[in-house]
Amino acid sequence: MTPLDGHRVVDITQSAAGPYCTMILGDLGAEVIKIEKPTGGDDARDWKPPYWGEYGCTFLALNRNKRSLAVDLKTPEGKRILWQLIETADVLVHNLRAGALDKLGFGYDAVRAANPRLIYCSMTAFGGSGPLSSRPGYDPLMQAYAGLMSITGERSAPGEPPRPPIRVGTSINDMGMGMWGAIGILGALMNRSKTGHGQLVETSLLETAVSWIPYQLQAYMASGILPDRNGSGTSMNAPYEAFPASDGYVMIAAGNNPLWEKLCHAIGRPELITDRRYVDNPARVRNRAELAEDLTATLRTNTAAHWVSVLSDAGVPSSPIRTLDEVLADPQVAHLRMVRPADHPEIEGYKDVALPLQWDGQRVATRRTPPALGSDTVAVLREIGLDDGDIARLIREHIVGAAPESEAVAASPSST
Repeated sequence: MTPLDGHRVVDITQSAAGPYCTMILGDLGAEVIKIEKPTGGDDARDWKPPYWGEYGCTFLALNRNKRSLAVDLKTPEGKRILWQLIETADVLVHNLRAGALDKLGFGYDAVRAANPRLIYCSMTAFGGSGPLSSRPGYDPLMQAYAGLMSITGERSAPGEPPRPPIRVGTSINDMGMGMWGAIGILGALMNRSKTGHGQLVETSLLETAVSWIPYQLQAYMASGILPDRNGSGTSMNAPYEAFPASDGYVMIAAGNNPLWEKLCHAIGRPELITDRRYVDNPARVRNRAELAEDLTATLRTNTAAHWVSVLSDAGVPSSPIRTLDEVLADPQVAHLRMVRPADHPEIEGYKDVALPLQWDGQRVATRRTPPALGSDTVAVLREIGLDDGDIARLIREHIVGAAPESEAVAASPSST
């Protein structure tokens, strides 16, 4: 049994952050009904290439363990369908622009009146209120706006013009907001078990982005000094970054004096231990440029694999910079079952990436691969009491959309 068995989630999300949140809930066992536009559906369906089969990989990555109900929420009958689902739901999640659901008649106050036990999670760009609440936002824009890009990238050499800011290579704010939304929902469900009442859960891309840099912000508040970009390193430890070897790079994390001494002995440079410039971590941080030159002079004499082996034997944390094919082939990743096969009806050899969670040594299997648009429209409408004649009419009038196979079922004489 999974933690959210028996809970129904109405998912009015698209793109990345909201779908990631509801996928977490689906992986935890919730029944997730994904509400999509009848034409086109979730915008992420069109984020391709790359493809896997006919599907865009972003959509596949964020939408397993969901059912797809395609319905036009701008029509009176479409709204009635959503109200019927809300009355039976435990959670509603949206990541539309602040106020968008209110305009459709599904703001928090209206929904709470219809279902006081519902957890209502609102995920927006800049928050649900305040001077910027109506602005749209996307992950890279928020990396810029919240300062993450100001501290991400290579440091400039003395006398060199500033190097360009760098975006974090994954949609860190989208994924982060999705996680915070899921955490908030789980907390609200625990609270409901005590009080019997639902809650409004709010999170935003801006809050998420700011929450990723607590020690940088704390350091600036304490010192008044803006942090530099540190490439693969960090501002408070040295050596704690990637260094060039003869054929690539090796990441070294010698974050305290004992590890520093082990590093020096392992690479055959024990004289660096007593060098006044490197006597402790604050000194090494102050003199990080000279430290990097000294270490690089030695590390360039052999391969990254050689140094990782030497440092591992000495107990110094280190790693090669690996590519994704190497990660997928890694025996520890395989042992942890982070990438696992799933039975997709259209894609041979399909696999997905699991949540980084296990319960009693077990991962939750994928119950449903990401759905075709409208694949569950007929089934969900039947469950809320519509007969097949009504469903066929709604399809004909484009109030709902259904995948071809389920549309045929609703239209067949035997099912009306």
